[in-house]
Amino acid sequence: MPDLADGTIALVTGASRGIGSAAAIELARMGARVVITARTQGGLEETDDAIRAAGGEATILPLDLREGEQIDAIGPTLYQRFGRLDVLVHNAGVLGRLTPVSHITSADWADVVAVNLSASWRLIRTCDPLLRQAPAGRAVFVTERRAREPRAYWGAMGATKAAMEHLVLTWAQEVAISRLRINLFDPGPVATRMRSNAFPGEDRDTLPGPAAVVPSLAALCLPTESRNGAVIAFA
Repeated sequence: MPDLADGTIALVTGASRGIGSAAAIELARMGARVVITARTQGGLEETDDAIRAAGGEATILPLDLREGEQIDAIGPTLYQRFGRLDVLVHNAGVLGRLTPVSHITSADWADVVAVNLSASWRLIRTCDPLLRQAPAGRAVFVTERRAREPRAYWGAMGATKAAMEHLVLTWAQEVAISRLRINLFDPGPVATRMRSNAFPGEDRDTLPGPAAVVPSLAALCLPTESRNGAVIAFA
C-alpha cells in the first residue's frame, strides 16, 4: 500500500483496543503522526508502545466522548499543536444494552446516543475546518450493518448508527466540491471485545482480527482515494 504524505496528522478515536488501535498502528506504519484517543489510558499507552516499537510517532489524547466540551476542543488543540489535520478515523462506539426497544432505559439511551451519534456530530464540527484546509483531507467513520439491517434487541445501536450514517453522508454531500473525501467503513464481523459482548458463545477463531480489516480502512485515508459519501464494506 502507498504511504501517506510527509507530515500527515491523523486522529483516531477508540484507539485503546480493537479496530481503533489496529487502525492507528497501520496509519503510523504508513507514515502518519497519529493522535490517539480513548477513555482508557492504559490501552492508549499500549497502542502508543506498539506504534513506537514500529518506528512511528503518536500523541496520546485521553478523551471521553460523553463529554461534549472535550470533543469541541479537539480542533483548536490540534491546530495549536500541529497546525493541521489530514485524516480523521472515528471508530469509537458503544454496543449498549441488547434489549427490546420498549425496555430501553433513559440512561442507556442517553449513553448510546451520546457516544454513537452526538460525538460524531461534534467531531464533524470541530474537525471540518482543518480537514477542508488539508491538501487531501480524509475522514472515515466506522459503521455497523445493523444501521441498514435492523435486528431484534439491537434498537439503540442500530438507530444511532443509522443516524450517524445519515449525518456523515450529508456532510459528504456538502463538501463534494472540496478536496475533502468522507466515507463510511463497515468492517463486518471482527473478533473484538464488543463482538464478544454481543455474541458471547461465538467462536472468535472463525472471525478475522482487527489487523486483517484495517488495511482496507487505511486505504480510504490515502490522497488517491476518490470516493466520497460511500459505504465501503470489508470483503
